[in-house]
Amino acid sequence: MPPMADSRSAVIAALLGNSAIAVAKFIAALLTGSAGMLAEAFHSVADTGNQLLLLRGLAVSRRGRSVQHPFGRGKEVYFWSFMVAVMLFVGGGVLAVQRGIDALRHPHEVTNFVASFLVLGIAVVLESLSFRIARREFNRERGSRRLWRSLRSTKDTSVLVVLFEDSAAIVGLVIAGTGLMLTILTGTALWDGVASILIGGLLGLVAVLLASETKELLVGEAATRADRSAIRGAVLSVGDVEAVGRLLTMHLGPEEVLVNVEVGLQDGLTGEEVTAAVGRIESAIRGVVPEAGDIFVESVHV
Repeated sequence: MPPMADSRSAVIAALLGNSAIAVAKFIAALLTGSAGMLAEAFHSVADTGNQLLLLRGLAVSRRGRSVQHPFGRGKEVYFWSFMVAVMLFVGGGVLAVQRGIDALRHPHEVTNFVASFLVLGIAVVLESLSFRIARREFNRERGSRRLWRSLRSTKDTSVLVVLFEDSAAIVGLVIAGTGLMLTILTGTALWDGVASILIGGLLGLVAVLLASETKELLVGEAATRADRSAIRGAVLSVGDVEAVGRLLTMHLGPEEVLVNVEVGLQDGLTGEEVTAAVGRIESAIRGVVPEAGDIFVESVHV
């Protein structure tokens, strides 16, 4: 299955799960009056909207090239991933903090704990299933690389968003459950408000991390150091190449890299030999970096 299809499967799984969870959380929030549960409901609504934005980005990024977009629209994925970070911060984090502060200023009675814990349990199961799908797709791309390095270097922001969202959702559910448990044990609803504020802070942190990662790709991030080294090595392996000068790369999407490389060719080559050498250089680059789409080879004197 192509990588973009894998990403779409992960997003759809998250969309279906979050839609069902959001409905259940709102029902539980209405029955119990729990601020923490309402914060989690806002979280799931934000996540559901985010998945719709990601699907939009994945669909538009597949459109062909045009006069207005000569390099295609692969960066649409990055734009909509950035919008997801904004929505997660505003639609999830800010609302949850506001609801928590309101609960602290105006304490209310929390009732019907059984319904809350039942919904939390169901939500944990559904979120875990969605997280498992996203983790599987991420691990397929990750290979043997370390987790943090893979998170920082991945170019498939749609899977990264789902992975971060599901991780935050599971932690948020634990916080909400802990707030309800402390409310039961202490007899005060203040802990429910604290849980809502903590959930909002968690969502804000995740949103900032996602915004930081997608911003780099949106403004034009180079290929990884390993890929750049591989490109240089591949170019130098071509028989007529004597040196490699400046190498410029940029991700045009999760699966496409633009490459511009200066090469020093042997003296005395005819026009046809130069053309043939450039063809071999392009083939060599694609051999080590299959994502290389547009390749511009500039012949310079050495």
